[in-house]
Amino acid sequence: MVGTLIYMAPEILTKEIHTEKSDVYSFGVSINELLTGVIPYTDIRAEAQAHTVLEMNYTEQQLTSAVSSGGLRPVLAGIESGVPASMLSLIQKCWDANPQNRPSFNDIVLELDDMLQQRKKMEKEDLSLYQPPISHVHQVMDDVNNLHTYQEKINWSTQGECVSKGASFGVHSGFRMWLDGFDDPLAYHLVLSWGSFATCGRRESMEDMHFLMPFLCNEKDVHAFGIFDGHRGAAAAEFSVQALPEFLKALGSMCSPADALVEAFVRTDVAFRDELDSHRKSRRVIQKDWHPGCTAAVALIVKNKLFVANAGDCRTILCRRGCPVALSRDHVASCPEERNRVVSAGGEVKWQVDTWRVGRAALQVTRSIGDDDLKPAVTAEPEITETVLSVEDEFLVMASDGLWDVVSDMEVTNIIRDTVKEPAMCSKRLATEAAERGSKDNITVIVVFLRPVSTAERVY
Repeated sequence: MVGTLIYMAPEILTKEIHTEKSDVYSFGVSINELLTGVIPYTDIRAEAQAHTVLEMNYTEQQLTSAVSSGGLRPVLAGIESGVPASMLSLIQKCWDANPQNRPSFNDIVLELDDMLQQRKKMEKEDLSLYQPPISHVHQVMDDVNNLHTYQEKINWSTQGECVSKGASFGVHSGFRMWLDGFDDPLAYHLVLSWGSFATCGRRESMEDMHFLMPFLCNEKDVHAFGIFDGHRGAAAAEFSVQALPEFLKALGSMCSPADALVEAFVRTDVAFRDELDSHRKSRRVIQKDWHPGCTAAVALIVKNKLFVANAGDCRTILCRRGCPVALSRDHVASCPEERNRVVSAGGEVKWQVDTWRVGRAALQVTRSIGDDDLKPAVTAEPEITETVLSVEDEFLVMASDGLWDVVSDMEVTNIIRDTVKEPAMCSKRLATEAAERGSKDNITVIVVFLRPVSTAERVY
């Protein structure tokens, strides 16, 4: 039996006949997960707290019994979230215990189409329901514009893209210098596959961001992957996930991969802080004491060379001959070397609560993008590791600290080796494992296989 337990229909769990209706069950669970943003059976914030994997600590056998015999289902999305009652009813029909009661996919498509038409009709009715007098419209627009000046919702992703493209004039001349520099006909040839998964976990909001950019600028031998873990808000992560790759593209023809990564981190940091300061001066940001930041890890693969840039406590490991190899180290104040560097740069480090922390913000990390109130002590300059990849290297794992806080490097390697070899599934299994172990943070995982694998392969 191959698959993910939490999406399997009761009849599959009890080894009965698999039909289309079994897939309908999985569809219902998946749609509910999209609407709630919560991995099935892991949400301890839900009302049905006694029926969660985390609290009950179900084994696979116990969960199988609870789903097939006890009628256990994921916590249903609430109407208060804006989900139509008809959608919630459809989900419940999809995961009905009796396969005969579940709709066919043809019926599901018809119901979804009806919901879409009903929504369009309601939107038209809302628009035509009330047409206020012209003078009243002008008054409302004036009020909105005045409010807009002080409380504008800034799209930091768009800002990051615009600023970085403007700074580089939107021109990327390619990576010929990199590729020519590594032009070794005997070098090991990589065959990549990649996937990711991200969840807010037990947090109320998502502050992690990530990007997957294989074949950067259409170059078949250049690939980039990155994770940004925001703190004090998501603004820095949202800005950086757009800006940093653009800076990296622009620097490809100007310097080495390692130097380009360092420069891209620094430019992203400066651009974000300048943009934030500009918004403060224009009164688009009211909170004068708001200093968002993010840690970052970026992996750049050029032919058979792997460059990893890290600033903060996101972590990257490489599986070589079945063993994890650390490609980054955590930049935290509890590390004596980092603590001394911060103090030498004029920063303040104190023991607060349970560990060493930086400044009045009590930040644990010592390197980050943003955090303008802690510059220059909390630097954005990353540490770089360079690795020559070979046939011995199996896969790369990048993740925010929401994973590493509760799962060790060796455990991560073992979990992937015991999972169907599809990188997105491996990423999700790691995130689910971290959630079940009690991770209190957002969790983002990227898995990149470095050589051909069969999706049916399983290592026991």
